[in-house]
Amino acid sequence: MLLAQISDTHFRSRGQKLYGFIDVNAANADVVSQLNALRERPDAVVVSGDIVNCGRPEEYQMARQILGSLNYPLYLIPGNHDEALRDYCGVVFGDVEVVDEIVHQTADGRRFLLIHGDQFDQVTRHHRWVAVLGDKAYETLVRINVWLSWGRRKLGISGYWSLAGYAKRKVKTALNFIFDFEESAIHHARERGLDGVICGHIHWAQIRDIGGLTYVNCGDWVDSCTAIVEHFDGRLELVVWGSTPPAPEPDAARPPALAES
Repeated sequence: MLLAQISDTHFRSRGQKLYGFIDVNAANADVVSQLNALRERPDAVVVSGDIVNCGRPEEYQMARQILGSLNYPLYLIPGNHDEALRDYCGVVFGDVEVVDEIVHQTADGRRFLLIHGDQFDQVTRHHRWVAVLGDKAYETLVRINVWLSWGRRKLGISGYWSLAGYAKRKVKTALNFIFDFEESAIHHARERGLDGVICGHIHWAQIRDIGGLTYVNCGDWVDSCTAIVEHFDGRLELVVWGSTPPAPEPDAARPPALAES
């Protein structure tokens, strides 16, 4: 089964913007349009967690409206922002199935755990008040980044630069949190005999080898606007929204991938 995976969509209620200025609903609608326009069509789409932002009924309604326009079966993996959905894991609503995780086999035979990732975040699980403070700090950095982006455009500096991403790279505490998260995710995959994990949650997109296993984070659609692409030979590539898309591989066979909840 060939899958397309997006994560951390953070849908808001109609007319509302994330942090008051990020139109995530419009961005997510654009992603859905691009998925529907793919020449090499996936067999299903996976949204791996934090589908909505605050868990309000109006946000779920917006997610249902936009994701409902997908021309594919849909798997929903709940995250910490939509924990209520975990009560429905295993339930099928037409072409939509809510699952706790998916084990996906790539074209080269590797088996990856597809999951949101909050299970590996000790702060979210055991220190909620620290997580709330972290969310507020992240929101402040994103707000400042809007003005920095405006200034960069005025100065003729091309390309997107993320202040939040810069802070994560430079602040030792943030780096230690990211490394601990990655190590925990890989430890879980190794215990289950898998070749790696593909997750979201921490809004930090990357692909790297950790002890012979592959850690993949597809990022988010709030700040980094990134995704993971599987090529027809099984290679995984990190792509950034607005950059040059991966070259098509029309002569390659579709990967014999397996998804199981």
